Amino acid sequence: VKRFADLSADETSDLWVTAKKVGVHLEQNNKASSLTFAIQDGPQAGQTVPHVHIHVIPRKKGDFEKNDEIYDAVRGIVFLAIIDSCERERVEGEA
Repeated sequence: VKRFADLSADETSDLWVTAKKVGVHLEQNNKASSLTFAIQDGPQAGQTVPHVHIHVIPRKKGDFEKNDEIYDAVRGIVFLAIIDSCERERVEGEA
């Protein structure tokens, strides 16, 4: 499913229930005190992969000087993941 609005009510519920479960584990395992949940819904919102997903990011006091700097960090991580994925596909194609 490309966009959040395309999810059914059940899919929306399942997505957030899953994000909640993931968040609990991330917070505990990373000794975090908070979570950031983020969705980029559509290209102009920064969505770089064509499916709905939620970024669940464990947060700690002082992890960023300005709280919204997390979004620049997420974009950088997603960009690196895309590059890594493309590189793996290229290497597998050569094998």
